[in-house]
Amino acid sequence: MTESPRPYESYVYAYPHKTAYRPLPDPAPSLAALWRDEPKDALSLYAHIPFCEIRCGFCNLFTRIGAPDELTTRYLDALDRQATTVREALGDAEPVRFATAAFGGGTPTFLTADELERLCDIAEKRMGVDLRAVPLSVETSPSTATADRLAVLAERGATRLSIGVQSFVEAEARAAVRPQRRAEVEAALGRIRETGVPVLNIDLIYGIDGQTERTWTQSLDAALAWHPEELYLYPLYVRPLTGLGRLSATADRDWDEQRLRLYRHGRDHLLARGYEQVSMRMFRRADAPPQGADDYACQTDGMIGLGCGARSYTSALHYSFDYAVEMREIRAIIDDYTATEDFGRARVGRWVDTDEADEADQAAEPDEARRRHLLQSLLQAQGMPTGEYQDRFGASPFADFPDELGRFEALGWLDRAAPAGLLRLSAEGLAHSDALGPALFSPAVRAAMAAYELK
Repeated sequence: MTESPRPYESYVYAYPHKTAYRPLPDPAPSLAALWRDEPKDALSLYAHIPFCEIRCGFCNLFTRIGAPDELTTRYLDALDRQATTVREALGDAEPVRFATAAFGGGTPTFLTADELERLCDIAEKRMGVDLRAVPLSVETSPSTATADRLAVLAERGATRLSIGVQSFVEAEARAAVRPQRRAEVEAALGRIRETGVPVLNIDLIYGIDGQTERTWTQSLDAALAWHPEELYLYPLYVRPLTGLGRLSATADRDWDEQRLRLYRHGRDHLLARGYEQVSMRMFRRADAPPQGADDYACQTDGMIGLGCGARSYTSALHYSFDYAVEMREIRAIIDDYTATEDFGRARVGRWVDTDEADEADQAAEPDEARRRHLLQSLLQAQGMPTGEYQDRFGASPFADFPDELGRFEALGWLDRAAPAGLLRLSAEGLAHSDALGPALFSPAVRAAMAAYELK
């Protein structure tokens, strides 16, 4: 019998992981060269706003508390300069079209209504994104989802508003170091619904200290009362350098079992109420309109990230700005970003194309693109057509990854009842996504992640 690994190793939403990125040696590659031969007919735009009013105890995202001395103005100035440079790098030799857009963070609605107007102008006038013609997803929070901000987003074309609630039980919110009152949350949800934006997503967290199936059900039902088109159910992680990370030590088997139990309860609760499971975390109402930031091929590249904290993906290189969790380091990175004049080169990243990596004197596995395709497809509940993989790479995923897929099969993580030609996870495979995803990391990426110095 193959022993099942710990179920909560790491949340994988992109590959390679950001802690595998490193400063790129001089001469740093120019964006014009990186994007010259890339398809540009279905790009995705992501703009990162690294500001929040508070920092939750579980958060390891790239964000800082507050923005003194007109920092948001200087940040948007830099974002404008970066967008102008990136759009020039894309060139005009072929049509440039964006298929999706998203504003995340941090909390984009930390910006004022006028600043959100400017952010939308940068996306439209600098990058050429028609925000009213593509899915536009924006993250918000209970305290910043004000009527004037939401009105700007609705008027500029937002199709999805995502709000991090985490728990409707105030004691649990405090335990997660997220001070908020339920009345404030309910008022924010009411204002979001009043905008008429077609997709509301509510984020909830399970595994909080003191949480039970009864209190978890209370939060689920409180969210369901708003008939959200989407719900994300996140397991709580305690990560280094976060508020909870300074209070807690390590996860144990009892906590693993608590989270698995609450996950299964939440999954079954939503499935019984007309929601479809899209991934381990994502649930979508069966009658929801097919739009939102997740309605595009997650296996492919063509992501353009603006702002520090954002990542960009080409077929050869994934790149970003520096990453940190500790507040002092984040502040320094943001200050460097706002002072930057030349955004024409990629400074931090990881090569995923072997030939390009060799030229840059960096290590890269020859199968990183295959791993990325398999990993990000398999973590979706619908699974991966093996013919699609074969067409792209000229080989079967079972031939490329016999050991990994054989192990998943032995653990009962693959759906034996899936139709021929479809590689799909079982219910238990989906439940163990945070163990399955990391198991597909290459040795080189694992080594880089292990060598990463937390800051």
